[in-house]
Amino acid sequence: MWEEKDNQLHRAFTFKDFREAFAFMTKVALLAEKMDHHPYWTNVYNKVDIYLNTHSAGYTVTDRDKKMAATIDQLL
Repeated sequence: MWEEKDNQLHRAFTFKDFREAFAFMTKVALLAEKMDHHPYWTNVYNKVDIYLNTHSAGYTVTDRDKKMAATIDQLL
């Protein structure tokens, strides 16, 4: 579930292994390019943390971030 905190939307994802985590990140990367909205994220083995906010809106959460989060959820 996405959580809004400190002017960011955040969600932690856990996968079976690194391969599944990386495959997910690849899908998100392609989506980010298509939407021209790129996340800050981290990955360690099977865990991926994604943080979304809109730089051009002063690093706040906007409808653009919420749309991106909902679209990322559809990749699961």
